[in-house]
Amino acid sequence: MPPNELRDIDGDVYVYPRYLAGSTAIGDPALGPLLDLGWDLEHDDLGNVYVSAPDRKVRLGYLPEGDDDGLWRINAYKDPFGPPTWGVCFNDSAPDEFVHAFTTALAKAYEQGSDAYLMAPDTRHADRDPFLAVAPLVNRGWQLDRPRWGVFAIQSPDGLASLEFTTGHLDPKAELTTRDARWHLWAGTSIDLPAWYATASTDTPVDLLKAVTDCVADPAPLPRWQSDTHSYVEGLARLTPILPPRPPAPTPLDVQRAAVRKPAALTTSAVPRWSTTSRPALPSARR
Repeated sequence: MPPNELRDIDGDVYVYPRYLAGSTAIGDPALGPLLDLGWDLEHDDLGNVYVSAPDRKVRLGYLPEGDDDGLWRINAYKDPFGPPTWGVCFNDSAPDEFVHAFTTALAKAYEQGSDAYLMAPDTRHADRDPFLAVAPLVNRGWQLDRPRWGVFAIQSPDGLASLEFTTGHLDPKAELTTRDARWHLWAGTSIDLPAWYATASTDTPVDLLKAVTDCVADPAPLPRWQSDTHSYVEGLARLTPILPPRPPAPTPLDVQRAAVRKPAALTTSAVPRWSTTSRPALPSARR
């Protein structure tokens, strides 16, 4: 990584694999793609933040003081006064980079129109096949599994992260408010006590899901402050110190200035070179 990029890193260790990095508890980067489109931002007296599209058909809540651990809740609507068409949740320990990947894809889809951000998965259309959301993980060696009846899963090679897809009918309201959703992404050693989790309801567009799995599957580690890492990270993840930036390479002007400041080198003619054939110096005249 170039030295100028190292100076911008917020952390002192790299965490690998990245799905064990945990949250930075900084919401601004993930809000950025939506605010850049001119979406409205409001907040309440508790510190919760609400971002809405101009037509109110997509809404995001950043809820550090919410009723549960669902820190990020994003919903889309066909009718701004009707029930959500789809909903996504990231809990308060989910890596912020995954949320940023989602909001970046959402901003792009919103600019394309409702056909993009309200397009439900459909196996009859190749560009909407739910498998497209799983493909980035398969390509990184994640293995298909079936941990429970009615659930298909794909698990990371180390067994510390899984993406689950539940078949059959699901309660639309429960999908929006609980972990009983069509898509369930989590990391850790236990699904009951995950290190973090994210959920997505049945009609969440495939492109938005794929943006998250692309980010999860990226082999690059994530920077974190070691003092802020959770105990499960230190036990399961690999932490590598981030080296300080190297000094910049000298420019031609730096070299020229250094040459000017350096004392002039003595020439060979200024220092006598004696040899066995050299005559001794003559004695000086007496006064």
